[in-house]
Amino acid sequence: MREIIRMITVLTVLCAFSGGLLAALRDGTQEKIENQQLEFVKGPAIRDILKGSSNDPIKDRFKIKDGETERHVFVGKSGGKPEMVTFETTGKGFKGDIAMMVGVNVTDDKIVGIGITTHSETPGIGAKAQTDPRFSGQFKGMPLTGEFKIKKEGGQVDAISGATITSRGVADAVSDAVKIYSRIKPAISDKLNELK
Repeated sequence: MREIIRMITVLTVLCAFSGGLLAALRDGTQEKIENQQLEFVKGPAIRDILKGSSNDPIKDRFKIKDGETERHVFVGKSGGKPEMVTFETTGKGFKGDIAMMVGVNVTDDKIVGIGITTHSETPGIGAKAQTDPRFSGQFKGMPLTGEFKIKKEGGQVDAISGATITSRGVADAVSDAVKIYSRIKPAISDKLNELK
């Protein structure tokens, strides 16, 4: 009986030590992981959308509380004035979520651009949503209002041939961006006024 109690005690101490070590490791590396993800996963899309900005939008970012979600908002300055922002949204694709950044000109509430950051769509078909500049370019200049749909469903978005579900997922993500932007626009305006 003593042997079992000793074994349980040793296992409990080892588990507690291992759990504490893993928690400390996670806390110690969380900021580095976030910075790497910003630089190499989201960064290329952000920089492409906010191309021509006079600042580094990765460095000039802030967080906004949107209900239970904390959103990262990246700022693009033109002539020293913050005129564009980009933030992340998602849509459902053929094989899973499509994460993307949507850029907005805050003076006229029009889309500056979109950029897919992560997806699991079919290579050569649905993956064109990320690589085909004609597909992503059609959103540029559209007002960030209403609902976005593919033309097949009476909307304004030309779908990628053979990738209707992916195209619909991107359009849905932009529609989600409309809702997000309308909710957080006052907070964005306050933060941008602080940056001026």
